[in-house]
Amino acid sequence: MTRDRRIRFNGFKCSTVAHTTAGLWRHPNSQSHRYKELSFWIELAQTLERGKFDSLFVADALGVLDVYRGSPEQTLREGLQTPTDDPLLAVSAMAAATKHLGFGITVASLYELPYLFARKMTTLDHLTDGRIGWNIVTSALDSAARNLGREDQIAHDERYAMTDAFMEVVYKLWEGSWQDDAVVHDRASGIYADPAKVHAIGHKGRYYSVPGIFLFQLPSPWWRHHRRKRIRPLRNRAKPLVRPAPASSSARTATSLPISMSSMAALATFSAI
Repeated sequence: MTRDRRIRFNGFKCSTVAHTTAGLWRHPNSQSHRYKELSFWIELAQTLERGKFDSLFVADALGVLDVYRGSPEQTLREGLQTPTDDPLLAVSAMAAATKHLGFGITVASLYELPYLFARKMTTLDHLTDGRIGWNIVTSALDSAARNLGREDQIAHDERYAMTDAFMEVVYKLWEGSWQDDAVVHDRASGIYADPAKVHAIGHKGRYYSVPGIFLFQLPSPWWRHHRRKRIRPLRNRAKPLVRPAPASSSARTATSLPISMSSMAALATFSAI
């Protein structure tokens, strides 16, 4: 089998004024201050699609950078990663304005609930027609932990153990609740879904308890075509998640759930100044 060596081009952005391009917001042609406008993201997505990019990757953080001098003052002065909003909320609008562009969004598992998050991603999977991806992170910022109900950040290995558990639950919801033919949609009989083909996952673990069924119907567009390409568990927690690309027609990033973004083989930075 001949290995596919095509480069996948992915735009790289963060929903903030300055991320990897610190200070460029001062340029007279900069548009980065428009990160809070829906039109900015739609224009960006359309520009990437015209340029034949495969996808847009959006980084995110749940805390402010406050290590320098023990204060967020410098971060605020320079607009470094703060202020920032929720990048997931613009995805459906960008998808509606494009036809082929994929979207990989960073979401920290540590501060989500798997039962609710699985529904969010499946919703976007349907609304984007299978063009959504998840960059799985645990969140390492102490400022995030303090503002989300914890006195200190959870230790590294414990964070990854929790993420393992999180992944176990979302996969049970995605793979084990709705059978592929559960939705009947029979107008004559008045049956939309066959109750015998929708199953409670009965999960009870150290971190999460989810006894019931998944709220949303499956299969979704991506899941229908790629459900066999399941990500491996997050093992070797003492080491960074860096793995060689699989010898298949498409490489995947080490930390991304393979939904649409599984074909990411190279990251080309695109900065909308």
